[in-house]
Amino acid sequence: MAKEQLAVIEMVTNMILGKTGGISKVDFVPQKIRCPEPRSIVYENPGQTFPRNNPESQGIHSEHLRNLVEELAYSPDTDMHHFMVLRHGNVICETDFAPYRKGIWHITHSMCKSITGMAAGLLIDEGKLDLSENIYKIFHDKGSTWAKIFRPEVTVENLMTMTSGVTFNESGIVSGNDWLESYLNAPVSEKPGTKFQYNSLNSYVLSAIITERTGMPMDEYLKPRLFEPLGITDYLWEKCPRGITKGGWGLFMHTEDMAKLGQLYLNKGKWNGKQIIPESWAEASVTKKVDSIEGTYGYGYQLWMEERPGSFEYNGMLGQNVLIYPDVDMVIVTNAGNEELFQDNVMLNIIRKYFPVDWMPKETLPENPIAYAKLQELTERLAGKRLKNDQYYNSPLIIGKGGWKKNSSKYRVRERQTEIEKVQNQQIHLLTDLLDGTCYEMEQASVGLFPLVMQVMHNNMTDGISKINFYKKRTKELQQTLILCFQEGEESIELEMSWNQYIENKLSIHGETYLVAVKGELSSDVDDNPVLKVEIVYLEEAMRRKLYVTFVKDTSASKLITPEYIEIKWYESPGKALIMEGMESITTEVTKHPIYSRIRENGGIDLLHRLMEQTIEPVIKGRIIDSSEEAQQDTEVQHPEISGD
Repeated sequence: MAKEQLAVIEMVTNMILGKTGGISKVDFVPQKIRCPEPRSIVYENPGQTFPRNNPESQGIHSEHLRNLVEELAYSPDTDMHHFMVLRHGNVICETDFAPYRKGIWHITHSMCKSITGMAAGLLIDEGKLDLSENIYKIFHDKGSTWAKIFRPEVTVENLMTMTSGVTFNESGIVSGNDWLESYLNAPVSEKPGTKFQYNSLNSYVLSAIITERTGMPMDEYLKPRLFEPLGITDYLWEKCPRGITKGGWGLFMHTEDMAKLGQLYLNKGKWNGKQIIPESWAEASVTKKVDSIEGTYGYGYQLWMEERPGSFEYNGMLGQNVLIYPDVDMVIVTNAGNEELFQDNVMLNIIRKYFPVDWMPKETLPENPIAYAKLQELTERLAGKRLKNDQYYNSPLIIGKGGWKKNSSKYRVRERQTEIEKVQNQQIHLLTDLLDGTCYEMEQASVGLFPLVMQVMHNNMTDGISKINFYKKRTKELQQTLILCFQEGEESIELEMSWNQYIENKLSIHGETYLVAVKGELSSDVDDNPVLKVEIVYLEEAMRRKLYVTFVKDTSASKLITPEYIEIKWYESPGKALIMEGMESITTEVTKHPIYSRIRENGGIDLLHRLMEQTIEPVIKGRIIDSSEEAQQDTEVQHPEISGD
């Protein structure tokens, strides 16, 4: 078994056992900064943003787009964050889905592989690289002698088409600091060039080649050649521990900047009349080179073919996509947090339903102010914008899947809801008063605020939450909010939570800063114990964290007192299904080893799966500690000698 697989198994085992310290074999260096606020100079330059027009002016019915957006928004299998449609270079529909707002960049995941392909094309055009070059010769000073002699030739084109056959893949990024060395020494399972095997490390090695030939990280190489000409100024592309741009993941970018990259390839590499990417390379990239996985339409150079003839797509997991339809001069951009990978998924199938292969728009249509107003009303409602009556669209009484129910007695419905609101507000105030100033110590400090997927992708592993403090706060609007203070390792992280409405927070862990939106709801369990539901939305990511905090009441008490115990159920979305799908390949390889044969025969793998599911969705208990006990514990940490006998 390869050391990389053993490293993954060791990490998973430590997670199951609740260990946090030393769980990662990769040196961590903080990289994630807070998303910059939009620069006004970018929006004042007409060459760097797209003009906005109504759909009819570009030959598409507003009602058609409204129905599409509504289905995307209310499908139970989608979690939309941002959406944009362009025709003839005009934005004709754009939606931000609350709490995701305009002006925040978004993780792109594998969508950025297509940008890595552009960088390789530029280097080839400069005469510094050739598709036929053997990667083992490019890195002649790296890798073992054994690998150089006995490995088959793997070319740059094999990397581009995901046909390298190299076995070192995404799971290996947790195994150590030198991913390039591990890749070059890894076995080759298939004859290069013969079988499509999706592997993000192929894109990483392309990035490493650009650094090898230019002496600079790929994102720096692209800055004057691609990003600056397109007016892409706010982005962040993470690097590996060796300083190589990740290439296949790790890029944060704005939705409109993603659209620029789509429009660039729609125009065969030309932007504002200037050839940015060689036309020959742009055309070669979007030509099918290999059959891809079942349910997809083929693969070119670091991008996917689409259903419509001649169409193609930059595709990132969980819903980060740029779809390009050259035959109708359209670009569609999505950011989402769907629990699905690749192209065969609900969100893209909804889009394909509205733009099937036989769909053709007109050049122009008569103006339709009513239909356009309805489209705008929908997008504003989904964005949670303020109404004239000073309420918000994201109020639970105004918006939900399907909106208001048809009812002739809607005013009586509103009255009943108002009464329910009053009772719930009373319960909220009572619980908030009881919790104010309380601290709960966790029995097991193994769960973190970061979802597991984010911990692994950014190598920012948790130190474990040991305590949670609650404080009430009254805002200027006289609304009562709750401050949740998490003690994670040596860091104290405060998040402000409102009731039934999101509040934006800044969350920093290990020197990395993320914008999050936090919302709370009050409920109860079957035993009538109060349950605080807390949702933490990572606004720059595709992930959400959910906590169900149950306050266990003392049934023997004669009056309501502060709950002595809490039980927290942790969830992440996308979560269990996605992680277990990724784990499947690892556990399959592990069980091939002779030592695991007996475990497999006796159903031990099912036990491993159940333990992993419990690790992904753990239940952690805690008990209340008073202020003097907390102060004593803090003193013992600072002066351990005073607690000795």
